Amino acid sequence: MKDKLYYKRALQMAWPSVLESFFLAMAALIDTMMVATLGSYAIASVGLTNQPKFIAYAIFFAINTAVSALIARRKGQNDRKGANRVFITAISISIILCILITIVTIYFSNDLMIFAGSNSDTHIPAKTYFDIIIAGMFFNIIAMCINAAQRGTGNTKIAFSTNLTSSIINVIFNFLLINGNFGFPKLGIKGAAYATVLGSLVACFMSISSIFKIISFVNVKYIIKHKIKPKIDAAKSIFNLSISLFIENIFMRIGFLATAITAAKLGTAPFAAHNAAMGLLSVSFSFGDGMQVAAVALSGNALGKEDKNLAFKFGHICQRIGFAISIILSIILFIFSREIMMNFFKEENIIQMGIMTIRFIMIILILQISQIIYGGCLRAGGDVKYTLITSIISVTIIRTGATILFTSVLDLGLMGIWIGITFDQLSRYILLRHRFKQGKWVDIKI
Repeated sequence: MKDKLYYKRALQMAWPSVLESFFLAMAALIDTMMVATLGSYAIASVGLTNQPKFIAYAIFFAINTAVSALIARRKGQNDRKGANRVFITAISISIILCILITIVTIYFSNDLMIFAGSNSDTHIPAKTYFDIIIAGMFFNIIAMCINAAQRGTGNTKIAFSTNLTSSIINVIFNFLLINGNFGFPKLGIKGAAYATVLGSLVACFMSISSIFKIISFVNVKYIIKHKIKPKIDAAKSIFNLSISLFIENIFMRIGFLATAITAAKLGTAPFAAHNAAMGLLSVSFSFGDGMQVAAVALSGNALGKEDKNLAFKFGHICQRIGFAISIILSIILFIFSREIMMNFFKEENIIQMGIMTIRFIMIILILQISQIIYGGCLRAGGDVKYTLITSIISVTIIRTGATILFTSVLDLGLMGIWIGITFDQLSRYILLRHRFKQGKWVDIKI
């Protein structure tokens, strides 16, 4: 009977995060479909910006993961003041870093696009899109930090509502601005970038309003009343957790960037098919990411109460739910692979390349969703050094090495890229599952 209650609790915690991640991924996928109306060069151009953008975001992903884990632990300890101190410290650090990173990234954007593999067809549109997205990242960073704090308290609905609204606004303004519908200017790729920033702006204001509500565990009025300020000890806690996560993110992005550069060198058409497939993979990732949020909050809260068995049980439950979701998604992709790719491309040769990548995605997502949840549990427990080592081995070494071997040496083209991605996901699944089963992660103090 207790197991049923645990499953119910996990699902109640997970569904807003799953839907949040899903709608964000779907908005990005629809964004790609709308950009596709401009031609395959446009998909390739937007695709070039992905890894440089995520490198710019790497430190913030690390900080936010640390914030969720720390606040979940503080809530489990019923330490509201400590949770709010972590939050105000994290938001202060994020604002300072965001300003610095925005200035540096825009200054070097031309070089970044060249390094990412741009060519004469894609360089100018890619740089234009990238500059606009990075200029608006401030709104995204604020919303991400607040939502991470709210997730740590167990309030996953705030992030869901803000990101759902952001996704809807993004899609609407994509429709209006890319091709100039209903009297709006036809801005092409610029329109897609502006739509993304507008969505982030609205999400930012919604997230800020959530921390003014009385029921919010992380609360501005509480911070003012108790005169809570950023503290060195809170910064150290964030740093100790986030430094390994940041290095992990950087090594992962190096592997992802190496893959993207190799794919870009195959030509505009294969790279366009690759980016459409990566969009689909992001949709499957969204389900694992949503379940990971539940695993971090539930396991972290249980560890705060020093209930190690419950933390382990919630990890198992979230993984089982994720596995069931992955099987359903694989079946859907198998049945509708051609129809999906026809939404992106008219050219038969690109459609066939896309269908080939979907066959790989069907296998990858089963491994991916489970390993994301296992990794989330380890991070909730503070076992971030192991996840760092795993990422270096699987993404930076195995993925990059396999991609070069199968693409450049064995000349398998786009198929070689996806063999490399499969090897990466398989190795991560094996390593993270092994560590989770060992159970050492429940004994770490953060």
